[in-house]
Amino acid sequence: MDKKTKRENRFFLKDSIRKMVDFSQTDQSKGLEPPPLEKPYSKGTAKFELTTPENWNNIGEVNLISAIGNRKSRRQYKKEALTRDELSFLLWATQGVRGKPYAGSAFRTVPSAGCRHAFETYLAIFQVEGLKQGIYRYLPLTHELLWESSPTQLSEEVSRATFGQAFAGRGAATFFWTAIPYRMEWRYGPAAYKVIALDAGHVCQNLYLACEAIGAGTCAIAAYNQDVVDALLGVDGEDEFVIYLAPVGKVADSF
Repeated sequence: MDKKTKRENRFFLKDSIRKMVDFSQTDQSKGLEPPPLEKPYSKGTAKFELTTPENWNNIGEVNLISAIGNRKSRRQYKKEALTRDELSFLLWATQGVRGKPYAGSAFRTVPSAGCRHAFETYLAIFQVEGLKQGIYRYLPLTHELLWESSPTQLSEEVSRATFGQAFAGRGAATFFWTAIPYRMEWRYGPAAYKVIALDAGHVCQNLYLACEAIGAGTCAIAAYNQDVVDALLGVDGEDEFVIYLAPVGKVADSF
């Protein structure tokens, strides 16, 4: 890679663009309405209630020092289902809403630049008590799951979408985070993209730590076939596209 290419690519990691953006020209500054906090869905689509924090059962308390010390990427999982409570906990830990939304914003369990939260959470469900296999989407504002689709050979499809990483489809569920860039562009314009990437790291780290509380493991995946994985979730690849994913499963005896 030549020096010019390196310099151009490294620019993304810097905040130099902030000095180049006229923030008076962002859609927020122009008085345009903020984009929805949650992707809309068709009325009548099947939804499934999740357990709220005050009603969780058998969600272990783990010392933060232990959770951080034990955190590692785990790629082998037991053939064991997650409970509905456990899945509810993981979704709350990664994108749960705290308090009532206001002025186009909603505080969540993870930080986000400008409280913009540019992500949607999709799930490939393989083994979760009370849920059939398929693709679902998390609705953080109501703490529910929305049915999306039922691909055949789902495990194989997830593996194919991750360039043959078989473990990606062998857990109890695989988390997919899509980015809807306009949620961040509305406020930050061309300065939006670096912070979207930073925010993805916050979300996945919460998943790692939350897994430690339920005897589960995860492994972040950033190597995937963009077109294939977007098609699997049914997103357009332009205004919404996959940015990160991570399978979750009960931890095997050895990994």
